[in-house]
Amino acid sequence: MWSKVISAIKNKHFLSLAGNGIMIVLSMITTAIIFRALPIAKAGEWGFFQATFLLIDTFRSGFITTAFIKFYAGSDEKRTAEVAGSTWFVCLLITGVLVLANIPAFFCRSFISDSGLLLFIKWFGMAYVFTLPMFMATCVLQGEQRFDQLLYVRFVNRGSFIAFIIILIVMRKLNLDTLLYAYLLSNLITSIYTLAMGWSRINTLGKRTKAGIMEIYNFGKYSVGTTLSSNMFRTSDTYIINFMLGPAALAIYNLGQSLMQLVEVPLVSFAATGMPELSARYNQNDREGVIFTMKKYAGMLTIILIPACLIAVLLADFAIGLIGGGKYVHTEAANVFRLFMTFALLYPADRFSALTLDVIHRPQVNFYKVLVMLAANIIFDYLGIKVLGNVYGVAITTVVPVLIAVIISYVELRKYQKYSFWSIYSVGFTETKLLLNKTLAAIRPAH
Repeated sequence: MWSKVISAIKNKHFLSLAGNGIMIVLSMITTAIIFRALPIAKAGEWGFFQATFLLIDTFRSGFITTAFIKFYAGSDEKRTAEVAGSTWFVCLLITGVLVLANIPAFFCRSFISDSGLLLFIKWFGMAYVFTLPMFMATCVLQGEQRFDQLLYVRFVNRGSFIAFIIILIVMRKLNLDTLLYAYLLSNLITSIYTLAMGWSRINTLGKRTKAGIMEIYNFGKYSVGTTLSSNMFRTSDTYIINFMLGPAALAIYNLGQSLMQLVEVPLVSFAATGMPELSARYNQNDREGVIFTMKKYAGMLTIILIPACLIAVLLADFAIGLIGGGKYVHTEAANVFRLFMTFALLYPADRFSALTLDVIHRPQVNFYKVLVMLAANIIFDYLGIKVLGNVYGVAITTVVPVLIAVIISYVELRKYQKYSFWSIYSVGFTETKLLLNKTLAAIRPAH
């Protein structure tokens, strides 16, 4: 029985899920420490910095990640070296351009009054350089499906950050500036670690080719638009709340939203393992297989999320108090979390239909779709705040762009292969039962 259990633990799906699960737990611990240690307004300013950094970082991650995995996964040794080297070259160009762009912005900081934005302007360039080897290593390890090593990278990064924060709290030196120094140092340590382990494959830089660089560029120019617009869709909430309601309201909103990382665990994990399967079906010209795989993953995740959503709605107040502390208990944070968890039942259909559009070489559809979502989100956020005057105006209207995304993806995928939208959930229910029975059979002792 134990050999079966060990075999199941070594399964790539389990490793991906466990890795992301551990990282979400560490991320929530980090969030809890920061929200408890900083005043509400300062916590909002830190959230604004992170949102802005992740938005700009999308120029690199959006351009590279999907394109790299698509051309790297399953290729022979010579091809992987070419792809890795070409990707390094493109990454260095992107990083160089953005660091140069940060220089004039640095000299304009005296004209900026917002603390979160000022923090970003001062340190963005250095943060971008420090995270480059770590970013490349995560791409390589995901492409090789080495989720065990990917877990080590993430654990070093998040674990060192938590350790530095705790040291600062003990020394009574924690503030926005020292928190930023801890963030930079943890990223630098992680990048040095990945370089020492050889996981970033920087040694392949000399194996780059013009054809390889153009492959990454031609695919990335569409995927970066999609990813950037998608991040702008999420970040637009941050900017609208920060400038219309203030950093304290942003902290309350971010705390309610931060617990949504629990939903990201299965979404990210299944997406990481589902994309190679979708790609394989597409490369075999198996249209029905592509759509079935999409329905299986989206449907199973939705079924899994239903009990999680019910529990979250019931225990929202306890969760907010546990993470944020007493100063957030009587705020809107718990209800924001409840609203997001309700809408989360649409996330699997949205995520996997978008992933499928990428796989079948229609990334431009995702790009235009996200632009429509972004426009709808900004309009309805603004109207929601004007009508309700608080963060509920943003939380409630979030469902509108998600519905738009699901509808557009469904219409486009039906042009590729006809299927019923509701079949996603029937297939998901059937596949969940099969997986449960298979798991029970694997761990049940033989007679």
